[in-house]
Amino acid sequence: MPSTSAAIWDKEIPVPVRTISYVDDGIVKRLPEGTRIMSISPSGSSYWARTAKIEALDARGRPVNYFVKVHQGEKGKLMVSSEFEAMILLFRVIPEMVARPVACGSYESEDDTHFFVCEFCELSDDIPDPHPFASLVAELHKRGVSPNGMFGMPYVTFGGNAPQLFPVTESWEECFTTGIRGVFAAELKSQGADEDIEMLTSTILEKVIPRLLRPLAEDGRTITPRLVHGDLWDGNASVDVKTGKPMIFDATPLYAHSELSRIDDLAPWKIQRHRMTQKYIDEYIEHFPISEPKEEFEDRLWLYCLSKENMRRLIDLYGEGYDIYRARKNPEGNILRNKQASTANNATLAAAVDEPVSASLG
Repeated sequence: MPSTSAAIWDKEIPVPVRTISYVDDGIVKRLPEGTRIMSISPSGSSYWARTAKIEALDARGRPVNYFVKVHQGEKGKLMVSSEFEAMILLFRVIPEMVARPVACGSYESEDDTHFFVCEFCELSDDIPDPHPFASLVAELHKRGVSPNGMFGMPYVTFGGNAPQLFPVTESWEECFTTGIRGVFAAELKSQGADEDIEMLTSTILEKVIPRLLRPLAEDGRTITPRLVHGDLWDGNASVDVKTGKPMIFDATPLYAHSELSRIDDLAPWKIQRHRMTQKYIDEYIEHFPISEPKEEFEDRLWLYCLSKENMRRLIDLYGEGYDIYRARKNPEGNILRNKQASTANNATLAAAVDEPVSASLG
């Protein structure tokens, strides 16, 4: 999630304000045929882009409004195309809570300037109530089953302006581990070397993730890859003033474990500074069952919204890793494996003892 620090908001947005003082021909050409532009004005807020409302008339002379987000640079070009693909994906699954994406492309009159356009919704300053919002999030997860049974996403998405890639794999553990390793690496590159963080991340990757995620797909259990928003905190959800319906935006979607939005659609609701808290999780559970083992549900949510404090807590609980946990859980199997290994070693030793001395000497 992008920082809410005033230090970031005090920085100049890295896109000239002139880019939303007019509607570029590149945008006009991507709007429905016959659209007539009436005005453009700043609307919304972003750390990284300029955002505006375009007021227009359609081919029949009826009022129609669009929302435009403008980025610059090579990364900006990737960001607008990624957001367009992301929101198209969500809109196809749950159109009742997503503004219809219209287009993405590049300006004709400004070099290296790129845009994303969707239908405009007047949003309130409030967040949706737990019901029906949590039930709609559950509906997204129910409808959004991966069409090929794979986890991940085949293209880069952006959390704020940070690229992230959760590769397409058959295993949720593998997908999450690879993706979060990239997130850790980007954070270290951005913030500089930190021996403490490096030690924590290494233990999380090697011990905690296998320990918490591998049991989801063992002992007859399976995980269905489901579409998640990817960054569903209260800054990316609001209420449509006109309809009163919940709306979601700024997605970083992937096919994931359903408990998972930035990575988890539920995990940010565990963070106390957010306005969406435990009551949203409780409401969600009424509409979508949590995964087994249920007793580790809360800790999986903490894994999906890692902070330094959460990392220490999870390492205290699960730092022994998966192999030791499994051996403790199934001591009979461990004893059997030890016996088998011992038998094999004894057979090897016996063969060595029986071997002629001349053969041993060559």
